[in-house]
Amino acid sequence: MKFYKQIIFILIVFFKTETLFSKNDLFNVNNIKIEKKDKTPNNVLANQAIKEGFNQLIEKILLKEDREKLDKVKSLTIKELVSYYRVSNITDEENKKELVNFSVTFDKNKIHDLFFKTGISYSEISDKELYVLPILIKDNELNIFNNNFFYENWNEIYENDLIEFILPLENIEIIQNINIFKKNLINIDIISLFKEYSNKNKAIILIEDNTIGNNKIYIKSIIQGKSISKNLDLKIQDFKLKASKEKIITELKKELINLVKSKNLIDIRTPSFLNAKLDINKKSNLVELNKRIKNIDLIENIFVQDFNKNYMNLRIKYLGKLDNIISQLKKEKINLKMIKDQWVIKTL
Repeated sequence: MKFYKQIIFILIVFFKTETLFSKNDLFNVNNIKIEKKDKTPNNVLANQAIKEGFNQLIEKILLKEDREKLDKVKSLTIKELVSYYRVSNITDEENKKELVNFSVTFDKNKIHDLFFKTGISYSEISDKELYVLPILIKDNELNIFNNNFFYENWNEIYENDLIEFILPLENIEIIQNINIFKKNLINIDIISLFKEYSNKNKAIILIEDNTIGNNKIYIKSIIQGKSISKNLDLKIQDFKLKASKEKIITELKKELINLVKSKNLIDIRTPSFLNAKLDINKKSNLVELNKRIKNIDLIENIFVQDFNKNYMNLRIKYLGKLDNIISQLKKEKINLKMIKDQWVIKTL
């Protein structure tokens, strides 16, 4: 009898606790600064902040080709997507302006409904590190670490919080490896080039500067274990200008971010399921598991299929790729692995 009372207690806690209160900040937009002018009503400022917050959100989680699909979403609809917002007043001393700083949290379920109706997949990036090496080709010479504006200034231009771009330090092995493929850089093996970062996202960028103004740019990358190559045609009038080179870095970063997004897409219309066994030698296992899983937005629900005093069989409904789920579970100190053709889950 005591065993069944414990199980009932655990199940009540399990099902009453929803993932709605997830700590995941994917749908939070912070530091939206709106200038407060004389006699501007607070509700007008809030509406401006909500609209700006929505634009920043879709910029963060949607592919550039999908953002256009939401251009016709009305301000009233956007307002209905908000769970809550916080406000604080700040002063811009330099420009002598009064600013209102908003933090807006959008309702995950309502955003999901919007994307479901419009047929849009969104991106939740699990690995934000991207190892990148821009190489400048000028007068048939390769400029890798030296005399390379793009390598020297890469992280000084177009700062963002979506991707952490990491450039390799000057390394004789990298230089030798690249020189071996000097006449055929397109076929260079970037896995061996970045062998210290074998399981990471990585890319090399070939930027050709020639005298006729036709600047060729080629990206070769491995994102989420998948090879992606792409040619870019950027309209650059004068390659010698600093502003032109800064524009190239900005556009390259946007393109790379879009590539990473494309390999981390979540389709609301096609959830996945997996069955996993949870040992319950201690009654806190299930409660602790549920507590940690609340921090993972990609897991929508967990169903108890059957149980006895030793274990429970769970059915987990999730969005996105299984690799991303396993990665996020690890961050919450939850282990999911295949043992004898069966998924086994446990808290660490």
